[in-house]
Amino acid sequence: MPPRPAEAGRPPVRIGLISDTHGLLRPEALAFLAGSDHILHAGDIGDAAILEALAGIAPLTAVRGNNDTGPWARQLKEVEQLRLAGVGIHLLHDRHELAIDPPASGVRVVVAGHSHKPLVQEQGGVLYINPGSAGPRRFSLPVSVGELLIEDGGVRARTVTLEVAPRPRR
Repeated sequence: MPPRPAEAGRPPVRIGLISDTHGLLRPEALAFLAGSDHILHAGDIGDAAILEALAGIAPLTAVRGNNDTGPWARQLKEVEQLRLAGVGIHLLHDRHELAIDPPASGVRVVVAGHSHKPLVQEQGGVLYINPGSAGPRRFSLPVSVGELLIEDGGVRARTVTLEVAPRPRR
């Protein structure tokens, strides 16, 4: 079925993906997320100020990670399930704790963080995305973010390694 005339030629809905900031919101991550229609943070946020800054860019949905233990984090759920641009999305911190059957639950995309390893993987009709870690560098893993693009009911995703300035040593 062709798109309705009002939808023809519309740009894709862009959902910015970020995880594992651990209290550090880099300017490079903010620049990448600018222009997002919605932002998903997959946990280990580290500071409520990060949520405020992200919500200033676009509507924000965030989940609590295993390191989000302060009083500010109590308001966050461990799992969020939402529909954006008609696509079912399941957001959690650790993919190993996925407690649903995504296709049976109407979920097309699962977004998780925790491992700090960027990943885009299609499996059984479900797109699994880990934007990696946008916070302090860990081991030799990249500092990264991601995006989900939804257009005419189709979804595609990518992760992007950020070119970040070295942090001064203390």
